[in-house]
Amino acid sequence: MGEMITILLAAIFTHNIALTYLLGWCPIISLSRSLKTSLGMGVCVMIVMTLTAVVNWPIYYLILVPTKSEFFSFVVFTITIAATVQLLEMVLEKFFPALQALFGVFLPLIAANSIVLVISLFMVLRNYSYLKTIFFSFGSAVGWTLAIVTMAAIRGRLVLVADIPNGIKGGGITLITAGVMALAFLGFAGILGIQ
Repeated sequence: MGEMITILLAAIFTHNIALTYLLGWCPIISLSRSLKTSLGMGVCVMIVMTLTAVVNWPIYYLILVPTKSEFFSFVVFTITIAATVQLLEMVLEKFFPALQALFGVFLPLIAANSIVLVISLFMVLRNYSYLKTIFFSFGSAVGWTLAIVTMAAIRGRLVLVADIPNGIKGGGITLITAGVMALAFLGFAGILGIQ
């Protein structure tokens, strides 16, 4: 169980999918203007990323590997992600309409987010067990949520107190902030590691 906690914490901090691998930045840049929007997107990413990894592991190791069809994994993972997002949207619409109204805008965006696919690819490259995959995918989703919420909080504060030059307002200051955040998370690098 200690190894699982290490994988979880490493995925959040030292191997943060957004700040270490620089993946999933399109939604971070575009949706981090509001703390509420960022948190909503983060919760959706946590649900979808964990669900797709939980579904993709058995598909890969119980269907693709025995049939020697590993080369087909990119297509299968992409279809699984799209199906999971669609299924989740239908379930929310049918049973939780208020929650669907809250998440409705974010769910289609997640299907095109690179981090959801990358988690399944890392699961294969690192040869994770089913339990390790669950901890890694959830930790990566929490780490990405931490990155987008932190970015939203910093951007909100910058608007209030900073005198930002016109040339770097908007995307420019967001990328500079992202670089500083990545350097800050790099400070965790020696604490925890995963294969």
